[in-house]
Amino acid sequence: MEEFDVAVDGGQLRVVAWPGDGPVVIAAHGITANAVSWAAVARELGGSVRLVAPDLRGRARSSGITGPFGMAAHAADLIAIADHLGLERVALTGHSMGGFVVTETARLHPSRVSSVLLVDGGLPLPLPPGVDVDTALHATIGPAMRRLSMTFESADAYLDFFRMNPALGKYWSPDVTDYVLRDFNGTGSSCLLDAVRADAKDMLTSPAPAPFPLLGAPRGMQDEETGMYPAAVLAAASAQIVPDVNHYTILLGKGAVVVAERIRALV
Repeated sequence: MEEFDVAVDGGQLRVVAWPGDGPVVIAAHGITANAVSWAAVARELGGSVRLVAPDLRGRARSSGITGPFGMAAHAADLIAIADHLGLERVALTGHSMGGFVVTETARLHPSRVSSVLLVDGGLPLPLPPGVDVDTALHATIGPAMRRLSMTFESADAYLDFFRMNPALGKYWSPDVTDYVLRDFNGTGSSCLLDAVRADAKDMLTSPAPAPFPLLGAPRGMQDEETGMYPAAVLAAASAQIVPDVNHYTILLGKGAVVVAERIRALV
């Protein structure tokens, strides 16, 4: 794994790349996640694809970017990565909020995007009338949102907080440890609340995307039986259901095998 910076509007975007002899695929992570959420998928790809994933602006080692935030800014960042790598067209994949990032990139820059794969994300999550963004965020991503205003005495305490989430704790692995520690800034989460709020507003007002291929998780962000998207929504989107995974383990656990298979089919 290597890391490099790409100059973008507002600062330097940190990018992680895993070695591969095949085509490049750019991967976008979730709303409070970071680039190494894709590590298990990269390992399953086994070098058949060069997987490239940024810490999206406002997160992890891109937390120094001052803005702007929102889906259009993320889309411009993905194109900046493609430019940095000398790619005229590139395949994209996105998990959770990253699904909205890649669909917006395809909408705004159609000549630069060759194909798109969505991983339990990218479908509209309409904001009910009268509900503000923070309320909707707490309702949908719960503990992931609460931790942004929490402080922790150590990295071990931060890891323990994540272990309490049954969607992660029951399926803990070295990949999850690396993912959590990349977010820790010494006292808490590296995610900028302004970035999360701006991105959430775009997600919650997002129009329906083009019918891109979608992998869906049958269980949710607390390992509950109902996924982030209800089964009827996934069926209407012709999603491929990845068996026995939740919103996190579709990427960080056993679902990585299926995601890697579908990524290979993109290119």
